[in-house]
Amino acid sequence: MNNFLEHLICPACAGALTAEWLCTACGARYDAPGGIPNLRIASDARVDVVRRFYEHAPFPGYAECDSLSSLRARAERNRFARLLDQAIPGNARILEIGCGTGQMSLYLARADRLVIGADLTRTSLELAVAAAHRFKLDRVLFLETDLHRPGLRAGSFDVVYSSGVLHHTPNPRAAFARIAQLARPGGMIVLGVYNAIARIPHRLRRMIARWSDYRLIPFDPVLRSRKNEPARREAWLRDQYRHPEEHRHTLGEVQQWFVENDVEFVRAYPSALIGEDTANLFAFAADNWLLEGWLAQLGWIHALGHEGGLFVTVGQRR
Repeated sequence: MNNFLEHLICPACAGALTAEWLCTACGARYDAPGGIPNLRIASDARVDVVRRFYEHAPFPGYAECDSLSSLRARAERNRFARLLDQAIPGNARILEIGCGTGQMSLYLARADRLVIGADLTRTSLELAVAAAHRFKLDRVLFLETDLHRPGLRAGSFDVVYSSGVLHHTPNPRAAFARIAQLARPGGMIVLGVYNAIARIPHRLRRMIARWSDYRLIPFDPVLRSRKNEPARREAWLRDQYRHPEEHRHTLGEVQQWFVENDVEFVRAYPSALIGEDTANLFAFAADNWLLEGWLAQLGWIHALGHEGGLFVTVGQRR
């Protein structure tokens, strides 16, 4: 636990914490029921709505009889997950903000990496911890906290990864400003949010779903693939079609967040350069032309629209 404590702080005053979860600065005492430190303090009412939403259907959930080998095999069918794993050094300190039930944190927890998965929903974190114990992974810690007042030390991580999270916060721009501070200077920030253009096919599916009271949801490959996994199917249905808070963003908008927070744009995934196909997720793109970026985003309707239009932007903190 000592390896993790140096990266954790009191969310109320940013003081250091002891192994007994006592703040050495303000005296606040926290606990860690089930081995999950509870460093979440009172938050925005809209944030609490999202927390309660995920308590009912933790996302994305685990398949029955899951194992570490099956989790890794499933993750590696996703090219982005493979590229992310390949790009991160074997001794990196990694933070996943909004880890949900922890699949990506567990997938990245190999070699000498130290991984912290943070989420505001304890039900999801309990599934993550149970999986970590089942898979015998001890270099990953799951933490209950709110990204707006996180119990995490600023400038402490080599890689800050957050995917599918900020677009469910009341103010994604302000949320990004908060998580950008958690990366060390020179550290990498990997951000996944819904793309305003690539999300259009999903919004049409969602409109039909709501009109039919969710009896008809056409052309959703994820729902089809989970027809024999009712818990994971329900988690996807709630997350994608019934979420109480959702925002969509363009590549240019996210790049502006980078500028405002002294983060240098590295690249987008899929690439915002037409015809480019890189094998190094942390290599700087050869160009960053606004018009080409818009044309690429139109292409993302086909590339990303079938699974909801989530795209990734990579930056490096200056």
